[in-house]
Amino acid sequence: QVQFVESGGGLVQPGGSLRLSCAASGSFSTIRAMAWYRQAPGNQREWVAVITSGGTPFYAASMLGRLTISRDNTMNTVFLQMSSLKPEDTAVYYCNVWPVLSSASWGQGTQVTVSS
Repeated sequence: QVQFVESGGGLVQPGGSLRLSCAASGSFSTIRAMAWYRQAPGNQREWVAVITSGGTPFYAASMLGRLTISRDNTMNTVFLQMSSLKPEDTAVYYCNVWPVLSSASWGQGTQVTVSS
C-alpha cells in the first residue's frame, strides 16, 4: 500500500505563494492519477487538483488559474504550486490517489494558513 507524506505548508500573506510536496512510499508510477485535496475547519475534504499518469492536469474551479500540479514519477513525488493565495485557501492540504476510495488511508497533511 502506498503512503504519502506532505510538506511545504506554512503561513503566508494574502497574494503569496507556496509550493507543496508529496512524497510517496512505494512506487506509484502505475497509479492512473494523483490529486491534492484540502480540508478547512468545519468543511469536508475536497479535491483541488488532479494529475493523470501522463501529466494532464485538472483543477477545481475554486482555485483555477492559481495552481500548478506536477509529478515526478522517478522520485515518487507530486507537487502543488499555489499562487495568489486567499484567506479562504486556509486548510490542511493532502495528497492521495484519484479517485480516492472511502477506505483509503491519509497522511498527516500540511497546514496552509493565509493571513495578514
